[in-house]
Amino acid sequence: MFIEVKVVANAPKESIKEENGIYKVRINAPAVDGKANKKLVEFLAGYFGVRKSGVFIKSGAHSRRKIIFIDK
Repeated sequence: MFIEVKVVANAPKESIKEENGIYKVRINAPAVDGKANKKLVEFLAGYFGVRKSGVFIKSGAHSRRKIIFIDK
C-alpha cells in the first residue's frame, strides 16, 4: 500500500495523525544525515505492524513530503 506522509523532524514527542488522506508524522530525530528517514521507517513499521524491511521511501527522501510503500 502507498501512503503520503508529511514529516516534522525534531519534534519533542513522536506521533502520527491522518488529515485528508495524508499522514502527519512527528519524529524526534534531526533531519541530518538520513537520521529522520531512518527513524520514520522504524516508526511507521511499528505503527503498521510490519518489519522495517517492509517500509520503503519511494519518493521524497530529501523532502518533508514523502510517498511511502508499506509491504504488508
